[in-house]
Amino acid sequence: MPMPKKYREEKDTMGTMRVPDNAYYGPQTARAAENFPISGLTLPKDFIRALALLKKCAARVNRELGLMEEEISKTIIKAAQEVMDGKHDDQFIVDVFQTGSGTSTNMNMNEVIASRGNEILTGNKGGKFPIHPNDHVNLGQSSNDVIPTTIHLSTLVSMERRLMPALNSLSGELAKKAAEFAAVKKIGRTHLQDAVPMRLGDEFSGYARQIRQGIRRLQSVQDGLRELAIGGTAVGSGLNAHPEFARRVIELVSEHTGITFKEAENHFEAQAAQDTAVETSGALKTVAVSMVKIANDIRWLSSGPRCGIGEITLPSLQPGSSIMPGKVNPVIPESVIQVAAQVMGNDTTIMLGGQSGNFELNVMLPVIAHNLLQSVHLLSSAAKVFAEKCISGITANRQICEANVEKSLAMVTGLVPHIGYDRAAAIAKTAYETGKTVREVAMEEKVLPEETLNRVLEES
Repeated sequence: MPMPKKYREEKDTMGTMRVPDNAYYGPQTARAAENFPISGLTLPKDFIRALALLKKCAARVNRELGLMEEEISKTIIKAAQEVMDGKHDDQFIVDVFQTGSGTSTNMNMNEVIASRGNEILTGNKGGKFPIHPNDHVNLGQSSNDVIPTTIHLSTLVSMERRLMPALNSLSGELAKKAAEFAAVKKIGRTHLQDAVPMRLGDEFSGYARQIRQGIRRLQSVQDGLRELAIGGTAVGSGLNAHPEFARRVIELVSEHTGITFKEAENHFEAQAAQDTAVETSGALKTVAVSMVKIANDIRWLSSGPRCGIGEITLPSLQPGSSIMPGKVNPVIPESVIQVAAQVMGNDTTIMLGGQSGNFELNVMLPVIAHNLLQSVHLLSSAAKVFAEKCISGITANRQICEANVEKSLAMVTGLVPHIGYDRAAAIAKTAYETGKTVREVAMEEKVLPEETLNRVLEES
């Protein structure tokens, strides 16, 4: 039989709560866990790491400003670093769907750092002495400026370290294929119907450009993400924060991350609105839309292998059917499309969340944070897998590409400048009705000298 769980009793401003003996979190976190048994989803690790970094920098600045004893500051810094290193991931238990300010998550962090700090100093976890979760760990801060700050901080760091490299890799692989397939002539398609001939490399160059444009769009939102709300405290006025607190904390955050952040130009905007998160999500959604277009095209172009378009072949990664032996499916493009659908759904939630800035505070911060970071994470992983496991291994089926061009009725378009639209249309109609190629009908009708006809058709 499992051993019964042991508890300790801790007090907050609303009374006494039972907290598991082995927990670093305290009564406010335990209360939130009871109040929000909603989804089982907690805020992403990237968010928790960024929040711990903020607490670490705040403790150092408060010491330098003479507001905190050196021993307490150094202990908070040590405990916060442990959180950043992932040593206490299981202690962050508050559901995403909680109080709209994210106060429960902020207090979860304050309690874990204070509790671990007290354990370092006294040997006992929990409690409020010598380190108090509010008076020390949260000094100069409010959930109302900490959580918006952490949204910007964690999102930009995650984008810079994961998403941008993944998208650059994807764009690079697509560009390599554009060069590799530059000489492969194929039939173009508009309205899902045969159009004029083109080069397979040109098609892939369009895909590469889509991803490069997506990178540019994401870069355009970075200035907004660099602005941090820290220092505004409860409503943006900076009550109870030292005048130099925000500037110094942000300088330290920039030093730690290697990314330049700055204080919000207007703290009231930074806490009452989440327009930058909405803008960023819109850019992420646009990348997702681009990836759907590319993934779907690649699925169709590789369809077959014998009864589809079959102009390209994708790497074979796994059996495609539990009942049809030998079947291989375009599993990576399908995964990418599903990721994109999730990102688009996340964007809708973030857009609705952005409208909940009632007076001086947005009250959908946790779900905005969760969805924004999930979109960054999913797109990063999908782009990396798409590049490495699919795009890099694509080969061109040159014979099929050339045969499709020869069979296409759209070949007749190249004859229009020489014989006119109406006569060219008649040749196309005859070719369709007889099953012959445009070349065969044009040669039979002697519309142009054979050498000229072949040259025009090859150049078209």
